Amino acid sequence: MIVHKAYKFRIYLNKKQMELINKTIGCSRFVFNFFLAKQKAKDAYWHICEEMVQNGQLPKNNWKGEYFNKKETIKSLPELKKQYKFLKEVDSIALQKSVENLADSYVRYYNKQNKQPRFKSKKNPVQSYTTKHVNGNIAVEGNYMKLPKLGLVRFAKSRKVEGRILNATIRRNSSGKYFVSLGTEAEVSEWPKAYYATQEALKLCERRGVSLKDIPETSSLKMPVWLFIPIFRLLYKFNKSMQRFTAHAANSVEECRYNYNHILDSARELGVSMPYMEELKQYLT
Repeated sequence: MIVHKAYKFRIYLNKKQMELINKTIGCSRFVFNFFLAKQKAKDAYWHICEEMVQNGQLPKNNWKGEYFNKKETIKSLPELKKQYKFLKEVDSIALQKSVENLADSYVRYYNKQNKQPRFKSKKNPVQSYTTKHVNGNIAVEGNYMKLPKLGLVRFAKSRKVEGRILNATIRRNSSGKYFVSLGTEAEVSEWPKAYYATQEALKLCERRGVSLKDIPETSSLKMPVWLFIPIFRLLYKFNKSMQRFTAHAANSVEECRYNYNHILDSARELGVSMPYMEELKQYLT
């Protein structure tokens, strides 16, 4: 099972690194707004033609707009750098990521999930940019972090970074402090623990007087672990309702935490030991 985690740390910069971060934030915002303005200009033609149809100046609107093309936009970045030389001074991957963020916003807009993307303002109190991990350009080395273009940056290491680093978001808050958020992924094999925690929950139900024979759905949970796990993985792959339930649980952490604590409180009340269930607490913190 792949688990994604984010680690946030405060970073301490020298003057040169601080200037470069501020430049990268500005350039990322510039690229985002530049291509957003180009797309808005294309979309404006359709609205102009539609207005002319409503005014009777055109019989119908034959203008066909163009969707925002992420690949073509990223390919046009080198030409944009020739036109605006200052873009060459910053991390090129951060500029690509800015285009990808704009593309994601348009995808959600086309799918009617949110409103049309808006221009980014330099007056916002919190400013940031994101860069991706490529060929070891982001790494943790002791109390220092290696970041693209910035080199080694000292940071407040409060915990160990586990898993493969995917990206890094450098953020400046309203008070002028700088932070980095590392996005990671790791392969975690917690199926056996989850299985045994489920067995503990079933025993707790029986202690509370619940007859599992009256609940047919629990019969599969009595299979041995070596058989249950591969069958459950196969069912999960093709069962949409199970996938929707998992997505609901991932977005309802407070609800899961409440149910989890309720189970443990019941176990303590009845004097039932649930060591595997207690080990799952780390995923709800």
